[in-house]
Amino acid sequence: MSESVTENNNTNRGWIIGAILAGVLAAGIVGFLIYSAVCPCERTPGGFLFGAAADGPVEDWSFANEVPLCQLQIFAGIRPHSINLNCMSTQAGELYLSCSVCEQKYWAARVSKDESAVIRLNGVTYPVFLNRVKTPSRMDAAWKARITKLQSFGGGPYNPKPDPNAQRPDHWWTFHVTSRS
Repeated sequence: MSESVTENNNTNRGWIIGAILAGVLAAGIVGFLIYSAVCPCERTPGGFLFGAAADGPVEDWSFANEVPLCQLQIFAGIRPHSINLNCMSTQAGELYLSCSVCEQKYWAARVSKDESAVIRLNGVTYPVFLNRVKTPSRMDAAWKARITKLQSFGGGPYNPKPDPNAQRPDHWWTFHVTSRS
């Protein structure tokens, strides 16, 4: 008789532990979704970028110069990682991301060739590919677009307004953004 009581206690203990683990997992998922809905905030990264989906691929990104910051979501392994950063469109409508002291940035080290990502502008999400630009003439064009945009949207400690004649520093990287269909 004591064997059946011991068996019942072990079975109950297993169900209780399973229920506790399921509850902790559910709370973690809900917490991450709430965190994703709130961040990225200032310099704190977030998770998923939610928002209305874009109607289709974008050829001319000029409208990106009308918003102060872009939000970028990449995947760091299986976990989404999103940040606020400067993005700018050239006069030809090409979109670039700005990254100062980029070799120290968590997200930049995880971007490989044709990296799938999501950009959010004004609450709309766009599926995109990212590619680091290393050609000096293309980097200079992106830098010039950055300088021009920040004359309107620059200011504050994290995003100062640059001198209109500022030279591109060696620690500055840029990534070209193209639509995924």
